[in-house]
Amino acid sequence: MATEHSRATARLMISPAVLLLLAWMIVPLALTLYFSFLRYNLLMPGMEEWAGFLNYKFFLTDPAFFSAVWKTLELVGGVLIITVVGGILLALLLDQQFWGQGAVRILVIAPFFVMPTVSALVWKNMFMNPVNGLFAYLAKVFGLPPFDFLAQAPMLSIIMIVAWEWLPFATLILLTALQSLDSEQLEAAEMDGASFISRFFYIVLPHLSRAITVVILIQTIFLLSTFAEILVTTNGGPGTATTNLTYLVYVQSLLQFDVGGGSAGGVVAIILANIVAIFLMRMIGKNLDA
Repeated sequence: MATEHSRATARLMISPAVLLLLAWMIVPLALTLYFSFLRYNLLMPGMEEWAGFLNYKFFLTDPAFFSAVWKTLELVGGVLIITVVGGILLALLLDQQFWGQGAVRILVIAPFFVMPTVSALVWKNMFMNPVNGLFAYLAKVFGLPPFDFLAQAPMLSIIMIVAWEWLPFATLILLTALQSLDSEQLEAAEMDGASFISRFFYIVLPHLSRAITVVILIQTIFLLSTFAEILVTTNGGPGTATTNLTYLVYVQSLLQFDVGGGSAGGVVAIILANIVAIFLMRMIGKNLDA
C-alpha cells in the first residue's frame, strides 16, 4: 500500500507535467479572451483600444455566423451518418472469416493515420479533379460529362473526405464491440429460425449501441473543429458554401487581420462546442451507464 510519503513524492514528480499542460491550455485561452475585448487589427499596430463586447456583437449579428453554424452542423451530421452506417457494415464484413482478412483490416484502418491535409490533397487532385481525376476518367469511360465535385457539390465533397478519414476509427471501435458479442446468442437465434435481419436488429445492433455512442461522442467533438480539409480544397467556397465556424474564425483573424473579432469568434466557438459536448455527454452518455 502506498504511504503518504510515496504519494507526496508522486505528486511532486508529476507536477511539472501538469503545470506545463495547464499553461499550454490556459495561457492561449486567456490571451484569446483578452484580445476578444480589444479593437485589435494587425494592419494598425500600436492602435489597440478597449472595445468591450463590441466584437461579440458584430460577430454574432454577422449573417455569415448563422450560415457557418448551419454548415458546421451539416458537416458533423453528414460525417456521422456515413461513418456510423459504414462502420457497422465494414465491422460486419471484417468480422467474417475470409482469405486475406488481416491485410484487408490493415487497408481499412490505414486512412485514419493519414494527415488531414494529405488526404484532402489526394482527394482533390487524384479523385475529384474534373480534368485529370479518377472520377472524371470513369465518367468519360461511361460516356458521361465530368462532374466538378468541389465546385458543384462542395459540402458533399468535404463530407466525403472527412468521412473517409474517420470511417476507420468508427470501424475499429464497432469491430471491437462486435467481436465481444457472444456467438451462442446468434447461434441460438439462428436455430430458432430468426433471419439475418432479425438477428441484426434484435441482437447485434443493441449490443453495438454503447460503441455507437462512443463513436458519436468522440467524433462530434473533433468534427466541430474541422479546418484543414476546407482550407486545402475549397477555401470555404464557392462563396461561403463550405465555411464552417472554425474557418470563419480563421477568415476573421488571418485574412481580414481582425484579431479582436477573430478572438471573439473563437470564444463563441469554444462556448458552443462545450454546450454541444455537455449535451452529448448528458443525453447520449447515459447509454454508457445503462
